[in-house]
This record gives sequence, C-alpha cells and structure tokens, in this order.
Amino acid sequence: MARIDARFAALKAEGRPGLVVFVTAGDPDLETSFEVIKALPGAGVDVIEIGMPFTDPMADGPAIQAAGLRALHGGQTLTKTIDLVRRFREHDQATPIVLMGYYNPIYSYGVPRFLTDAKAAGIDGLIVVDLPTEEDPELCLPALAEDIAFIRLATPTTDDKRLPTVLRHTSGFVYYVSINGITGSASPDCDAVAGAVARLKAHTDLPIAVGFGIKTPEQAAAIGGNADAAVVGSAVVSLIGESAAEGLKGAALATRVAQFVSRLAQGVRGARRSAA
Repeated sequence: MARIDARFAALKAEGRPGLVVFVTAGDPDLETSFEVIKALPGAGVDVIEIGMPFTDPMADGPAIQAAGLRALHGGQTLTKTIDLVRRFREHDQATPIVLMGYYNPIYSYGVPRFLTDAKAAGIDGLIVVDLPTEEDPELCLPALAEDIAFIRLATPTTDDKRLPTVLRHTSGFVYYVSINGITGSASPDCDAVAGAVARLKAHTDLPIAVGFGIKTPEQAAAIGGNADAAVVGSAVVSLIGESAAEGLKGAALATRVAQFVSRLAQGVRGARRSAA
C-alpha cells in the first residue's frame, strides 16, 4: 500500500495524472509476460495491474478473455503469478503492483496463504471484481490487516446511496469504470467521466483512476484531464495477442508493447499541461 500512496503523492506533486496499465500474467507465455512487465516502468507506466487468469472472467471483454485463455493453456497458475511479481521486484522496488481478477483462484489458493505470499512477493493491492462490500470479511479486511490495499470499482450505476458503502474499506485508489459493460466494449464519454470523477471526489480523498474502453493516447489524455490516472488494458492485451500471433515473443514482443505504452504515457503526461 505504501508504494501506491507514494506514487500518487508523487503524481500530485508533479501536477500530472498517472498511467495504469493492465496485462495478464503468463500471456502469451510466462517468460514473455515477465519481459513485458519488466519493460512497463521504463515506458512510462506509473502503476501496473496484473491480471490473474481465470476461466470465467465475467467482467472482461473478448481481448482479456483471450489473454486469460492463452495464459491458462500455457500453464499459468496463481502461484506462478505471485512468483512473477517476486521476480519483478528483483529489478524494481518502486513501481506499485496490483493484482486484478476474481475471487475463485484466491479462495482455492487459501486466503491466509495467499496474503502471506502476496505480501512477501511485493504485491501492493488487489482488485477483486466479484467480491461486493457485503463480503469484506472474506478478503478485504484480512488484506487491509496485512497492509495490502483493497481497491474498489465504482460504476456509472453506483448511486449516492450505495457509494459510501462501496468506499467504506477502499484503499489505494478508486477504480471508476467509465462505461456500462465489459472491458474494451466501448469508448468512454469524457464529459460524463468528468462529472463522475467530480462526484466521487466529493465522497473520498482517494485518487480516482478511470478505465474500461481507453485505447488511444488521445483518449488517455482526455481522461487524465479530470482523473488522477487513466487505466489502459484491452488495447495493450490486444497488441500482445496480435504480436504473439505474428510469432513475436520475449524481448521483441516486450519492445513492441513498450513503444505503444510510451505513446500512451506521453498523452497522459501532457494532459494537465494542456489544460493549464
């Protein structure tokens, strides 16, 4: 959690929004996945979200579903995902890492063991999309007790009555889902997002990161004009899938991803300067 807080404090001091990038662990294979993740900070990524592959990713669109299947077919497990972060920490002790996914793999792993191993590996936060606040004793509260942030999703349908409950045990940052639908299914309405971010900020002092549907540097910059960070997932995951289909892997694939992500980062980094 300290890394997340420190990173957003640094972004605030710099007067700019951050870039959060999502990739799926083990996609298209374990070693290539490691090379991609290792390359992201140098490409301008401020926070890395790593997807835990799962067979039934109900909130995800075709691109991330396909990435999860590629990883699972390659033998990716939650143990290997945690080890992936441990390897990353040998090279980078500063960039926050958030695991994102669903509760079933964590439940199967065992919550106490998972939290112990996650903390030891250097994982800073969790986004578990299918655990509502009513189930906080299952994972949220134990995670907070281990100083692992538990990041909540807020959506366009989260009304003012529900919002305080959603925010009650949220830490690290709030992830605002900019569309009604699955990941990568539509582009966000920037005016609507601006209003939603303002409403969230009236209820919390936590940073607001906005994701789902952001695909281009221009969209990322537009979102960054109001939010504390823009989250890009499906566009990066799609590029990984396309590159793997062309036969790229390892450092060559990571370089292609880093070049794309660098353009996203340039867009986001210019957002506040353009608005000033």
